[in-house]
Amino acid sequence: MRTILALALLLLPVAASAQDVPLPRPRPEPSIQQPSTKDEEPAAKAEKPAQSTAPRVFQTACPAVIGGLVTARMLPPISEGQCGEQSPLALEAILANGRMVPVTGEPTINCELASALPAWLSAVDGYVAAHENTRIAAVNIGTSYMCRDRRTGEANTDLSEHAFADALDVVGFTLEDGRTVTVEKGWPGTDEDGQAIVRFAHDAACTSFMTVLGPEANALHRDHLHLDYGCHGKTCTARLCQ
Repeated sequence: MRTILALALLLLPVAASAQDVPLPRPRPEPSIQQPSTKDEEPAAKAEKPAQSTAPRVFQTACPAVIGGLVTARMLPPISEGQCGEQSPLALEAILANGRMVPVTGEPTINCELASALPAWLSAVDGYVAAHENTRIAAVNIGTSYMCRDRRTGEANTDLSEHAFADALDVVGFTLEDGRTVTVEKGWPGTDEDGQAIVRFAHDAACTSFMTVLGPEANALHRDHLHLDYGCHGKTCTARLCQ
């Protein structure tokens, strides 16, 4: 009996210490991730920011303007169907014998035509100074840029050089002595009407431009000199002077 009691006393601390040991925490259950389905909506694409500035307009500078041979303002590009010009100029004045001679109406022309005007006007102004003892005060202009066909009196013609800002109609000149000379009156008239001036202006233009049409070309040109830089011949070197 004493032996049993002794064994009981020896085992009692072991049991008590076993009860004091903490048990480990239970392991959490693994989370199960659901597979993605094809029906899910894709993320919305980021919208591109709207352009805040207009696209650049490409134009070409004119050497005649830069060099001071003409005074002109660059205009926005012209586009009317088949008609137009990318770098049109509003012509204000032409250099002639050391001074700027104004033109009326600020005609719209291209750079090629503007570049040919100073030499022609200098010749006409020199003729007026030598033969009339006066100078040209202004060049009076009719039509410049206009989207239309050629006026030949025939149907179904090609587009005029006016449609490309490549033509100018000169109706006459104002002189420094106060006179105004017109092609319509001067061409068939007398020297007092300015016949010598307008006819010299016509002939001098034939060496500066590719096309010159005056009152003898047809009735549609009875009141002006048509000047343009259009192409004639296969090599664009032929001139038309009427």
